[in-house]
Amino acid sequence: MEKLTWVLWRERELLEGLLYRLETEALVMSSGRTRWLPAAARDVEEAARQVREIELLRAVAADEAAAGVGLGPNPSLRALVAVADEPWSTILEEHREAFAVLSDDIVRAADVSRSLISAGLRAAHESLLGLGNESPTYTAAGNVAVAVGAPAYVDRSL
Repeated sequence: MEKLTWVLWRERELLEGLLYRLETEALVMSSGRTRWLPAAARDVEEAARQVREIELLRAVAADEAAAGVGLGPNPSLRALVAVADEPWSTILEEHREAFAVLSDDIVRAADVSRSLISAGLRAAHESLLGLGNESPTYTAAGNVAVAVGAPAYVDRSL
């Protein structure tokens, strides 16, 4: 159990780091400072890679802990909590609860990033539509509709 709890602590640290990087990425996107967006995205990818690696270690440690208490392979934390002696059952339950909270926070942060990316893509698309002889408007359903408008000129001398 001791090895498993060590791995769970490390996984929690890595998930906290992933959450931080997701929130940082969202702040960079919402600020409009696109210069730092690739670096923020790389940070998120690196944090996600580290989480994937520790998940493999957790699976091995959980299988070893399960074998020690008479459970089969690939046990859930809930199953381990149910059969573990104290203080391990309390420690594992605290990890399980922390993982549930972190998972919810990470999903919310990822949703914010997705919505910011969608808004950015929509704005870029509308800007590109406005470069031609057409200007974007919206339909009653909220979709982009193109109407003929005044021509736009782009100063390419920059």
